[in-house]
Amino acid sequence: MRFLRQGLLGLFLLSVTLGLLAYAGQTLRLAIEDRINREARMPERRERVFAVRVVRPEAETVTPTMTAFGRIESRRTLEIRTQAAGVITELAPGFVEGGTVTAGQLLARIDPADAEAALARARTDLADARAEVREAERALALARDELAAREEQADIQTRALARQRDLESRGVGTLTAIEAAEYNLVQARQAVLSGRQALALAEARVDQAATASARADLALSEAERRLAETRITAGFSGRLSQVSVIEGRLVSANEQLARLVDGRALEVAFRVSNAQYAQLIDANGTLRPAPVTVALDSGDVRITATGRIAREAAALAEGESGRMIFAALDDAPAMKPGDFVTVTVEEPPLTDVARLPASALGSDGAVLALGADDRLERLPVTLLRRQGNDVLVRAADVTGREIVTERSPALGPGLKVRRLTPEAATSGADEDATSAAARRAPRMGG
Repeated sequence: MRFLRQGLLGLFLLSVTLGLLAYAGQTLRLAIEDRINREARMPERRERVFAVRVVRPEAETVTPTMTAFGRIESRRTLEIRTQAAGVITELAPGFVEGGTVTAGQLLARIDPADAEAALARARTDLADARAEVREAERALALARDELAAREEQADIQTRALARQRDLESRGVGTLTAIEAAEYNLVQARQAVLSGRQALALAEARVDQAATASARADLALSEAERRLAETRITAGFSGRLSQVSVIEGRLVSANEQLARLVDGRALEVAFRVSNAQYAQLIDANGTLRPAPVTVALDSGDVRITATGRIAREAAALAEGESGRMIFAALDDAPAMKPGDFVTVTVEEPPLTDVARLPASALGSDGAVLALGADDRLERLPVTLLRRQGNDVLVRAADVTGREIVTERSPALGPGLKVRRLTPEAATSGADEDATSAAARRAPRMGG
């Protein structure tokens, strides 16, 4: 009996299990058939609306600026060199690196002993030459007096001869007296000739003495100049740089001791491209004296100076391009030659222009503007200048239109957008995330 009950119970449990399995299979079959027979539901599609920032530009007059990088230079830089060789016996207290000197100030002195001795010899030689000139002039005067006396004697002998001939013609004189008078006249004439030769020699001596005196005068001037060359003075007021000498050092002729820089005659040299250069010339091709502003960034301090364009380089070196421009600075005491600065040049004012962010202009030379139904339109513009993060375009192209400030590859003509106000800028990211989640929801539910 017990075995029969257990057999019947096992048969009952087996029947229940088979029934549950059959029910589960039937339910699964019905669900699969219902899934297969049910029409596929397409998710609802919504047009994507992009949020953009817009700006409404207005026509205005703008003075464009050109930015370049340049180097401060001095229009007056003098190399202080020695003209004489010798030992430095004296240096000015301000003859140091960065020292300030004034025009005509004594900077250094070279041992003047040799030059002073040469000057003393030159003065002595000049005194001798001048004494020789005076002696030659006295000898000339004596030679002239002696010649005059001999000529007078010759005149007396001429009259004596004439008198003897007159006596002989009247039968009173003798032939011997006439011959004696003629002989005396010849002697007198020879004495006159000797006097003339002596006068010529005296005149030549005077000329030679004058030449020697002039030569001695030149030697004295040269000795004075060489003595003056032992004194090194400042040609103009300025600051010293590259000082390379100390007191007691032996220097040679033409050796550089320092450089004198005039800090009041500063200019900035900067290079511009050919396109930028075209904006700096007038209709006649002449470089305009445009105002410039020079800025030197020194940490938290910004040093500025003003000036005007003065000239341009006459030629370009091999391998260079563009143009080298020089601008004279008005007053820049804090700037030094060699400083690298930022140069801002003012161009002529432009009228009827509009200012837009540089990000609004695409590589195709057009901007995106809001049209009807808040859809984007491509709007070609004329680019006039680039000014840092902005661009200047012709105002007639964009006046009265709302221009997208930032172009991106996702934006294009025909897309629907909504204006992003400054208040909504902070929540724009959250809204975009919410929209993205909403677009993904139908696909997940399906």
